[in-house]
Amino acid sequence: MGQCGSCCRSCWGQTKDDEANKDEKFGSGTQNKDLSDGPVKNRRMTDILWIPVFIAAQVIYIIVTIAGCQDGNPAKLYSPRDFMGAYCGVEDNWNNGPNLGATGSLSLTMNLTSTVDLLMKQAVCSSPASEALTVGNANYGPLLSTQAERDKYLCDCCIAPCGGVCDGSLALEDFSDPTALFNSMSSKLQELTDLSKATELFSTGGANGEMFSTSAFWEEATKYFNQVCVTDCTVDYTTINGSSGIRTFTYKPPPDSDFYDIWNTLLNANTANPLVAKITELINASFTFEALPFATCPYNPEFCVPFPGVGFQELAGNSMYCTFDFAGEVIDAIGSGAAEALRAIGVMDIASSATTELGKLAGDFLSAIDAFIVISVLSFVIGIVFLVVLRFTIGICVWIAVAISVLMFVVFGALVFVMSIQCSGAGIWETGVQTSVAVVVAGTTAVSQTLTGEEVSEDCTGDCQDYRGIQKFSKNGLSCVTWDDPSRTRMSQYSSTAYPEADLEKNYCRNPYKANDTLKHDTIWCITSDELVKWEECYPIGVIIPECDDGHEIEPEEWRTILHYTSYVIWGLGGVWLIIIICMVKRINLAISLNKVAALFLARNPHIVLIPVVQAIVAIIWTLLWFLSASFLLSQVPADYTPTASYATYTEAYGTGGNCTFWSTITGETCVEGTPGMCNDQWPTGDVWKASAADCEWADGVAKCWRCSQPRYAF
Repeated sequence: MGQCGSCCRSCWGQTKDDEANKDEKFGSGTQNKDLSDGPVKNRRMTDILWIPVFIAAQVIYIIVTIAGCQDGNPAKLYSPRDFMGAYCGVEDNWNNGPNLGATGSLSLTMNLTSTVDLLMKQAVCSSPASEALTVGNANYGPLLSTQAERDKYLCDCCIAPCGGVCDGSLALEDFSDPTALFNSMSSKLQELTDLSKATELFSTGGANGEMFSTSAFWEEATKYFNQVCVTDCTVDYTTINGSSGIRTFTYKPPPDSDFYDIWNTLLNANTANPLVAKITELINASFTFEALPFATCPYNPEFCVPFPGVGFQELAGNSMYCTFDFAGEVIDAIGSGAAEALRAIGVMDIASSATTELGKLAGDFLSAIDAFIVISVLSFVIGIVFLVVLRFTIGICVWIAVAISVLMFVVFGALVFVMSIQCSGAGIWETGVQTSVAVVVAGTTAVSQTLTGEEVSEDCTGDCQDYRGIQKFSKNGLSCVTWDDPSRTRMSQYSSTAYPEADLEKNYCRNPYKANDTLKHDTIWCITSDELVKWEECYPIGVIIPECDDGHEIEPEEWRTILHYTSYVIWGLGGVWLIIIICMVKRINLAISLNKVAALFLARNPHIVLIPVVQAIVAIIWTLLWFLSASFLLSQVPADYTPTASYATYTEAYGTGGNCTFWSTITGETCVEGTPGMCNDQWPTGDVWKASAADCEWADGVAKCWRCSQPRYAF
């Protein structure tokens, strides 16, 4: 029989050394204390006094739960809520809300204000409308009687550069002929008002072009749809024409819109005036929509207008939530693959906008207890399988995780830096793009000037009328066109001849205006090469962090300074972390090897898993009981918890700082992030919604359309 190798203790079991040491006592080390019977002798229970305290706590818990059952309604924690905060499937909603007892499914209808907004502006801000409102003709004077009204209109439409309103012209097709405008607008609106035109609406060859047929529209689904409660998700929106109970609604800009008075002026204009006759006819004839019957959609008709070609189906079996489902003719027109892709994008945007809050999470948990139990069981099975598979894949998993950890420092540092310079109203992505453009232009210009030996000043003061730099890209990276380009037909009033002192050289950004001009911008700009964006602001070369006219997204300045330096700290820590990883490569590989051994041991001794299984079962039962009792307590929201009044602006209702009252120190009427509104001046905070024009309250000529909705829960 062969001899055993030197690495083995024995071929048969115990060695001679083991036999010699079998009677040796288990000691504590240096003290040589016998611990064979455990570290403590004569053990006994020492926490008996806490048992009555525990029992008392459970009694109090039961009493409070019983009290909560009298007024609480757990359904409020998980029932869908419409755009005004009312609960689907509930008859008596707060503040005389709609009776939604028969409409328990949350679906989506067209948001007319957002969907028609660009079409409204295209009509109101068109060249014929602008001429009629501000200039007139030989027989009819301008419809706007004062220069102040005319200047406000030109600013609201971004027809002329003026500070504080626009940073570029509206990217809308313009028509100089009223008849051409009427024909184009009528075709576009017919695709929205006639449900049988859904195929044309979602076709790139339709009158609306790519407005509704690309992913850009569906990425902003929350902007173009209202959340409303309907009878069920299978309501056929595509066949309501001619059905009983169908309602109609004629669109108007909201009373608090800058275009409300202009719209009424055009609507009531003298149709004998050839400048406005077609526009008035367009407004009267083409902006009327059909709405679902009240029994199906129990709201004002403007909130019940179906979107052509868009139907709905249940998100899951017996679900109270509806999801997009295109009509058959739309799928045939754009293809099933494109339809599914657009539907998925829309669903993701709607889901991402859902407000996640404690009460909603508790309600979702209650409505999905069966799924919770199934998932818990599957998690154990998957966990055991994962431990076995981990034996072979742990090395790959660890190094991928290490790489992601380094990348997170880079990305998070960039995000914090962008947040430190983000202007109010600008998105994170928009700010990042503009910063990237500024860095690239500054870098390429510096290299070019170094090679040529040319130096040009980029300095300017005030509104930058004295700027004589060589910036030739707008802030979003659009290239500028030459001021004296003879082929340019748009904004031809701006040329070196018309503004000789403005130094309109080549295609460099400038801020041309004369001393007596009433319309003047507040920084440099240029005419872009983009067909839709006629003009846009520029930043002087080297300005990486521009000034924000409307303030910053994050206030006060101290916070921005902290974020700015925090970004450098994060990047620095990322570098340190990378160095540590490089130095710890051998130890990481050792840890991987140890985990492989541990995973192999667990795979060979699966009975060890029974201990956490029993613990988890007990924890699950306790969690279910706790959530049941907590749901009754959370759902008790007092009727006077939220104001019932109406407010003139979103800022007045919502404030200028989201949930600042929750985690910020309030000093007087303000908090660190801003000023809380009337609807969220206490936590848990309510939300805001905008009433229809018919339900707005008026005070001293001011429309008050913004209202509050209650939170799902309160303490």
